[in-house]
Amino acid sequence: MKKLFCIIAMTAFALTAWSQKPLNLSTYNGTSVDRYDGVQCDVTANRYLYTGWNTISLPFAMTEQEIDDALGSGVKLEKLVGVTQQGTEIVLNFQDCKKEGIEANKPYILYYPGETGTKKLHVNATVAKNESKVTLTTDCGVAVTMHGAAMKTDGKGLYGILVINNSDANFTSIDNDKAFFYATRCYISIPGEQEFTLTPNHLGAGEVTSINEIAAASDIVDVYNVLGMRMAHNIKAGDVNNLAPGIYVVKGRKILVK
Repeated sequence: MKKLFCIIAMTAFALTAWSQKPLNLSTYNGTSVDRYDGVQCDVTANRYLYTGWNTISLPFAMTEQEIDDALGSGVKLEKLVGVTQQGTEIVLNFQDCKKEGIEANKPYILYYPGETGTKKLHVNATVAKNESKVTLTTDCGVAVTMHGAAMKTDGKGLYGILVINNSDANFTSIDNDKAFFYATRCYISIPGEQEFTLTPNHLGAGEVTSINEIAAASDIVDVYNVLGMRMAHNIKAGDVNNLAPGIYVVKGRKILVK
């Protein structure tokens, strides 16, 4: 019995020690987290941030309070919730989600109001190795995927926020063979050879609602995209959710179709 107790105690001690073992993530070349998948660790990531809009994707979660403690309360966090297209322009609809915190392996844009430099992200959290991406399709059928880079990634042919133009989270096409996306950053990919202009649209946390909140299912409504183009005429409100996922305008209110 004593022997069994000792084995259990040693196992518990080993698990506790493992959870306290530091994991230092490289935010440039990247760090393989395969062996840490599902394990709670003491994680540190020294991330370089520019004043203005940045992108971020982490293999661990952070609460709103942890974000504020590390980066300051003025930081903004937004996730991609919809895409709308008119010709070669695609509007990227980002919604404030800071109260939700950072979800492991999810791509975000992050506004940092402080001085450009390295900031330390240090939390005790469960590490996850899942692929980080969100794919949405425009009303014209173009698939837009926002990826999180776990490792340093070749940037040619992709879209990213350039340091020289990061005041409004504009994603610009990369045509430089020597351009890279470092680990914990995000980028956007669009299949095919067509080049698009990607325009950000920032939505407040409560700015978007559901069709059920503004109309009865039998109500007849017109539906517009955020660019003002009419997407549907005289349809039942209950049928709005059958449209392609994205942000629409009904009765002057923005709604989200998932």
